[in-house]
Amino acid sequence: MRELDPRQQTILRAIVVEYVLTAEPVGSGALLEKYPLGVKSATVRNEMAEMSDLGYLEQPHTSAGRIPSDLGYRYYVDRLILKRELEQSTKQRVRDTTDEGDALQGLLRDTASVLSRLTHLLSVATTVRDADVTVRNAVVSALGPARALLVLILSNGHVENRMVDCPPGLTLDDVGLANEQLSAAITGRTLRQITRTKAPAGLGNLAIDRLLSTLWTSLRSMARDLTRGHTVVEGEEFLFGQPEFQRDVGSLSELLEQLTESDVLYEAVGPGAGPRTVTIGRENRDERLRQLSVVRHSFYVGENEAGVIALVGPTRMRYEVSIPLVNFTANALSESLTRYYG
Repeated sequence: MRELDPRQQTILRAIVVEYVLTAEPVGSGALLEKYPLGVKSATVRNEMAEMSDLGYLEQPHTSAGRIPSDLGYRYYVDRLILKRELEQSTKQRVRDTTDEGDALQGLLRDTASVLSRLTHLLSVATTVRDADVTVRNAVVSALGPARALLVLILSNGHVENRMVDCPPGLTLDDVGLANEQLSAAITGRTLRQITRTKAPAGLGNLAIDRLLSTLWTSLRSMARDLTRGHTVVEGEEFLFGQPEFQRDVGSLSELLEQLTESDVLYEAVGPGAGPRTVTIGRENRDERLRQLSVVRHSFYVGENEAGVIALVGPTRMRYEVSIPLVNFTANALSESLTRYYG
């Protein structure tokens, strides 16, 4: 990436700002009307032409102005972005959501929803794919003579529920004894251990033994599902309002369906997505994300990574807002989760 001189940097920053605001190519005349560049229009055009040759700008049409390229956005994010303090009302709104102390999946859905409404972008949250997450507790509660609810609570704050069928002849005392056996057998174990371990030995009571077998089958299924990680997506409707996507709503709808029904978003956003916290357009490994940018940040329970919170939107994104907002939200999530589960 070739370094730009100060005047070129000023022009690139101005083009990014204007294009984010208008979603229209920016010409030299429009720049000179709003920015005191101290040069003539011909000089600005020459600078824009040179930056186009260097790959920082693109010209959609011969007679049109310029728009930032992916490389131009990268230069802007790495070198030119102006640090912006989040408004106090925005911080409070995020903290009010993350301080609710809900189970992890509910907390992430509420937080992602707030982020998408604040930015009008797609918000994504993922939990870490970690077979070494441990179980804090597992509880079974009778809901009637033939049904029970199994609740699994993990060390990262995730809570999973499953309905199970009860064997005939089961009493509330039997459920209590089964809970004791289950808790002793599972507390402190990792998800990996659960998938590889047989059900705990019974107590010689046929009804309890059958219940424990049923519960363990459900637990192993839950453990296998949880090691795949979870993805929460909020705000799909906001992408349809972005000008660059309104020309082909059908393609965007198909893209969103592919993203939400596959592992594409998890791979792009999740803990294994790589060291960069901002990926722009063609920097995304999956070609389906080439017209989008991703701003991401990990959140933790204590020192252990629990997942990632992210914003996904067009490359014409307000990076000076989305980057500090995602960082602040991730830190708020970490504080809340550590307080309740750390």
